Amino acid sequence: MKRALLLLLLCLPLLGLAAEPEVKVRTQLLPGDSVMIDGTLDLQVDLLVDTWFSQPPQLPALKLAGALVSEPNSEATHLTEKIDGKTFFGLRYHYRITAQEARRFDIPALDIQVQPGQGSGPLQVRSQALYFTARQPAGAVEGAGQRLVASAVSISQELVASHEPLRVGDSVTRRVHVRAEGAQAMLIPAPAFVDVDGLRRYVQAPTVQPLSDGRGGVLGGERIDAVSYVIDRAGDFQLPAIELRWWAADSGEQRSAVIPALKLSAQAAAAYQAPFSISDDLRELGRKAQVRIAGHWLALAAALLVLAGLGYAVHAWGHAIRVAVQGALQRWRQAWQESPRYAWRQVHRQLKSQPPQVGALYLWLRRTSGCREMSTAISSTAVQAGKPLLAFLKARYGRAQASSGDPSAQLLRALPALHRELGRSEPTRPPAHALKPLNP
Repeated sequence: MKRALLLLLLCLPLLGLAAEPEVKVRTQLLPGDSVMIDGTLDLQVDLLVDTWFSQPPQLPALKLAGALVSEPNSEATHLTEKIDGKTFFGLRYHYRITAQEARRFDIPALDIQVQPGQGSGPLQVRSQALYFTARQPAGAVEGAGQRLVASAVSISQELVASHEPLRVGDSVTRRVHVRAEGAQAMLIPAPAFVDVDGLRRYVQAPTVQPLSDGRGGVLGGERIDAVSYVIDRAGDFQLPAIELRWWAADSGEQRSAVIPALKLSAQAAAAYQAPFSISDDLRELGRKAQVRIAGHWLALAAALLVLAGLGYAVHAWGHAIRVAVQGALQRWRQAWQESPRYAWRQVHRQLKSQPPQVGALYLWLRRTSGCREMSTAISSTAVQAGKPLLAFLKARYGRAQASSGDPSAQLLRALPALHRELGRSEPTRPPAHALKPLNP
């Protein structure tokens, strides 16, 4: 018994190795390893295990210079196959590749992480490296712009009118639906909606989406474009035919899909007529018919009322307004004549007169600083500007009449400095209990 148990323990590692699940990976290019520029091919990746997937496989991102690559979506196709008598269960994924340059493209090996059931942990598997070549479509000009390469293309249209029959001011909407199998939806070109004389064109935003096969796969793409035309005048109009050129993915032949032109007619906008007569109804009710007055007569009557109101206001309150305005002007004139600025304006004129006078200078000094004597104002400001003034006073009113120059001219030149220095001091006010000046 002990020998059997020991033999079983020794065989456990071998059993564990035999129970490790088997994983297979297959890759291929569909429909083949050759494609036209702007054509789409699929890189099909099959992942197979002989147990099950405990976690979704982790596929890497594929990037190819000069090509557009769409990653696989989350929905994969389920597989069940027998390989060498053993049943495998798998998932199928698709990378959609659209070449944009005419050359060879090398697809590197993909490192894929899978986690099969009953496994010891995640496994790393590597796919086979592949390549394909891209070529120019037959009859296509290099650098001519976006081309549509597909296995099948269908185009349809519908016209929706806002009103029947159409009138001026109504609108019609032309909707074009393009289905391209085996092509990327983003590569379907937009139809050309041209301007039509008498119609205003408003292009709407397109709808671009993949074409589903109903089982989670992608067959191609579809695009829906719409344009609205607003009718500006009455008459007959024609929306021109639209041609869509494309290339067959299998043969490379250039083909075209066309939708026919559409014709429409519009009538002039009918004048509105009331379903009953308002004047007749008012007359039957014993009222007079409505009186309609033109707008310019109403404006004239309003202007006359405004003028009459202004005339009445002038007649009623004109004297009081005139008296108030005259009183305000007189007060302003009196305040101006009692201001220091008015007194200073008289200083130049009095000093230039013959004989020169300084009454305006005394008046300005009293209104500015409150001092009534020149000596008091000059002594209180330690400045040099007062010297020409003292020289003028000595020459004009002193006993000695001799002077080195014209005191009046010197004082006129010193007036700006005197105005700056003596005009800075604030007027001094006597205390409330002080006596009034004896001889103002």
